[in-house]
Amino acid sequence: MAAVDIDVPVDTEPKIGNAEEMERQADAFKEQGNLFYSQKAYSEAFNCYTKAIDACPKNASYYGNRAATLMMLCRFREALEDSQQAVRLDDCFMKGHLREGKCHLSLGNAMAASRCFQKVLEMEPSNREAQQENKTAETLLEFERMADFGFEKRDFRKVVFCMDRALSVASACHRFKILKAECLALMGRYPEAQSVASDILRMDSTNADALYVRGLCLYYEDCIDKAVQFFVQALRMAPDHEKARLACRNAKALKAKKEEGNQAFKSSNYEAAYQLYTDALTVDPNNIKTNAKLYCNRATAGVKLNKRNQAIDDCTSAIKLDESYIKAYLRRAQCYMDTEQYEEAVRDYEKVYQTEKTSDHKQLLKAAQVELKKSKRKDYYKVLGVGKNATEDEIKKAYRKRALMHHPDRHSAATPEVQKEEEKKFKEVGEAFTVLSDPKKKVRYDNGHDLDDDSGFDARDFDANNIFRAFFGGQGGGFSFDSSPDAGPGNFFFQFG
Repeated sequence: MAAVDIDVPVDTEPKIGNAEEMERQADAFKEQGNLFYSQKAYSEAFNCYTKAIDACPKNASYYGNRAATLMMLCRFREALEDSQQAVRLDDCFMKGHLREGKCHLSLGNAMAASRCFQKVLEMEPSNREAQQENKTAETLLEFERMADFGFEKRDFRKVVFCMDRALSVASACHRFKILKAECLALMGRYPEAQSVASDILRMDSTNADALYVRGLCLYYEDCIDKAVQFFVQALRMAPDHEKARLACRNAKALKAKKEEGNQAFKSSNYEAAYQLYTDALTVDPNNIKTNAKLYCNRATAGVKLNKRNQAIDDCTSAIKLDESYIKAYLRRAQCYMDTEQYEEAVRDYEKVYQTEKTSDHKQLLKAAQVELKKSKRKDYYKVLGVGKNATEDEIKKAYRKRALMHHPDRHSAATPEVQKEEEKKFKEVGEAFTVLSDPKKKVRYDNGHDLDDDSGFDARDFDANNIFRAFFGGQGGGFSFDSSPDAGPGNFFFQFG
């Protein structure tokens, strides 16, 4: 069958009617979008402006209107793209330049924003909105400079202040939020830092900076294994992220040193443990919680090495880093007890008991209070020069020696001041012997009880001479002392009647 050629008429004239119809439709969509915008129905307005752009993609005002709607929806990056497209289509579109500048401001790019506002001022030097926004951009730049300087000087509080001010203008700037979160973490305000980082990750789960801050918070809260996971994830997203790399290295080194120290301590290798804890403390001075534990661990090793004063200093360092660290208070209190610094021990135990009212803590506080009370009385063991575990015979021998040493007759040729001092000591020796040679009084004394309440004992009415005579059988005999200036400590002799 032969092919048949059919002539089809070709319309070579442009479809003016169709183009005009599209423009009418686009304008209708724009008017509808304007109505929704005025009613604050921004999502509906966005849809209408999008239809207007689809119908007439070369109209700058449609992109400008959609940019304004996106700004109200806080979708600043998309709004920036629409604003830039608007001014590409019409470089004299002032509202387009203004909106581009505002988007740059919201996103934290003050310099780009300033260029946009300058462009408007070139076209209309008296434009008040452009003048005001340009000043805002300059202020934002100043806050950035102040924050950079503060971070360099480790003045993290100042950085947070500057970033709060900057974010009041650049509310969508992730860079400012991350810097604020990092400084909050460095200040120990971990929940706030984590909240900021989590907000960013909800919008962008691959944000390496936010992943780094989350890891940093965990690292500073001594959750090192979890922290390392976040640092590794941040490095996957951004292999050149130097802060994440350094933090990951520090976290691994800190964990290794701490575990080595713990293992050495468990093996009773206290010198090695002490040194390993010391090495670990140099890894990262910013890690407050871990370093507090390291100081406390080193204090424990120090006690084993009989370095109690250093142990007290280490516990104090731990408490300065973490005022809620109960274990450090308990360890320091025990060191104070061991070194007979009872007032300090009571203060620490009181702090512990106020925080955690347990029966064990109450008992420790009570024991320290008893020792403090005992320390404020005369130390009869010290008066006689014997230990607290002295036997009855040792107490008698000590009394014999001290009583003869301080007897007033022996110092009759001394100055009045010396006589008075020796008489006082003689009386104290008698008091000490009276208490420590009586089993009941000795038990009460050792337990910190007041002796004045027991059997009518009153040191004010005490007669040391009676004790002396009773001890030495003084009714028919006595002592003669050589009281000459050349007499030595042993110049006395028995005289029997």
